[in-house]
Amino acid sequence: MFTSWGVETTRTFSEEKLRHILKLLDTGCFGAVLRAKGIVSDGEGKWIHFDYVPEEHDVRFGAADYTGRLCVIGSKLDEQGLKTLFEV
Repeated sequence: MFTSWGVETTRTFSEEKLRHILKLLDTGCFGAVLRAKGIVSDGEGKWIHFDYVPEEHDVRFGAADYTGRLCVIGSKLDEQGLKTLFEV
Protein backbone atom coordinates (compact mmCIF):
# COMPACT_ATOMS: atom_id res chain seq x y z
CA MET A 1 0.00 0.00 0.00
CA PHE A 2 1.30 3.44 -0.91
CA THR A 3 1.04 6.55 1.22
CA SER A 4 2.01 10.13 0.65
CA TRP A 5 3.49 12.79 2.87
CA GLY A 6 3.31 16.42 1.91
CA VAL A 7 3.82 19.82 3.42
CA GLU A 8 3.90 23.49 2.50
CA THR A 9 6.97 25.33 3.73
CA THR A 10 8.64 28.70 3.73
CA ARG A 11 11.99 27.04 4.49
CA THR A 12 14.70 27.85 1.97
CA PHE A 13 17.13 25.33 0.48
CA SER A 14 20.36 25.64 -1.42
CA GLU A 15 20.64 23.54 -4.56
CA GLU A 16 23.47 21.59 -2.92
CA LYS A 17 21.43 20.88 0.23
CA LEU A 18 18.45 19.70 -1.81
CA ARG A 19 20.63 17.36 -3.90
CA HIS A 20 22.04 15.91 -0.67
CA ILE A 21 18.53 15.31 0.71
CA LEU A 22 17.47 13.53 -2.47
CA LYS A 23 20.50 11.24 -2.27
CA LEU A 24 19.53 10.35 1.30
CA LEU A 25 16.09 9.23 0.10
CA ASP A 26 17.92 6.45 -1.81
CA THR A 27 19.23 4.94 1.45
CA GLY A 28 15.89 3.44 2.47
CA CYS A 29 16.11 5.08 5.89
CA PHE A 30 12.87 6.99 5.27
CA GLY A 31 10.84 4.08 3.89
CA ALA A 32 10.47 2.82 0.35
CA VAL A 33 10.32 6.16 -1.45
CA LEU A 34 9.00 5.73 -4.97
CA ARG A 35 8.53 9.37 -5.94
CA ALA A 36 9.18 12.81 -4.52
CA LYS A 37 8.63 16.20 -6.05
CA GLY A 38 8.40 19.78 -5.02
CA ILE A 39 9.23 23.41 -5.37
CA VAL A 40 11.18 25.42 -2.80
CA SER A 41 12.75 28.84 -2.55
CA ASP A 42 16.51 29.22 -2.53
CA GLY A 43 16.13 32.33 -0.35
CA GLU A 44 17.65 34.57 -3.03
CA GLY A 45 14.64 35.03 -5.27
CA LYS A 46 14.93 31.81 -7.25
CA TRP A 47 12.71 28.74 -7.03
CA ILE A 48 14.11 25.22 -7.18
CA HIS A 49 11.94 22.49 -8.69
CA PHE A 50 12.84 18.87 -8.02
CA ASP A 51 11.73 15.40 -9.06
CA TYR A 52 12.91 12.15 -7.55
CA VAL A 53 12.55 8.49 -8.40
CA PRO A 54 14.94 5.91 -6.93
CA GLU A 55 18.50 6.47 -8.14
CA GLU A 56 17.41 9.37 -10.39
CA HIS A 57 17.18 12.99 -9.24
CA ASP A 58 16.36 16.11 -11.23
CA VAL A 59 16.94 19.54 -9.71
CA ARG A 60 16.37 22.70 -11.74
CA PHE A 61 15.37 26.33 -11.40
CA GLY A 62 11.91 27.28 -12.56
CA ALA A 63 8.88 29.51 -12.22
CA ALA A 64 8.13 31.16 -8.89
CA ASP A 65 5.37 30.13 -6.52
CA TYR A 66 3.90 31.71 -3.41
CA THR A 67 5.19 29.03 -1.02
CA GLY A 68 7.29 25.90 -1.11
CA ARG A 69 5.70 22.48 -1.40
CA LEU A 70 7.10 19.02 -0.84
CA CYS A 71 5.50 15.66 -1.63
CA VAL A 72 6.90 12.17 -1.01
CA ILE A 73 5.13 8.98 -2.14
CA GLY A 74 6.05 5.46 -1.10
CA SER A 75 5.36 2.71 1.38
CA LYS A 76 6.19 2.53 5.06
CA LEU A 77 7.26 6.19 4.98
CA ASP A 78 8.96 7.52 8.11
CA GLU A 79 7.01 10.77 8.30
CA GLN A 80 8.88 12.06 11.35
CA GLY A 81 12.16 11.23 9.64
CA LEU A 82 11.06 13.13 6.52
CA LYS A 83 10.11 16.15 8.64
CA THR A 84 13.57 16.07 10.19
CA LEU A 85 15.31 15.52 6.85
CA PHE A 86 13.57 18.48 5.20
CA GLU A 87 13.72 20.50 8.45
CA VAL A 88 10.00 21.32 8.43
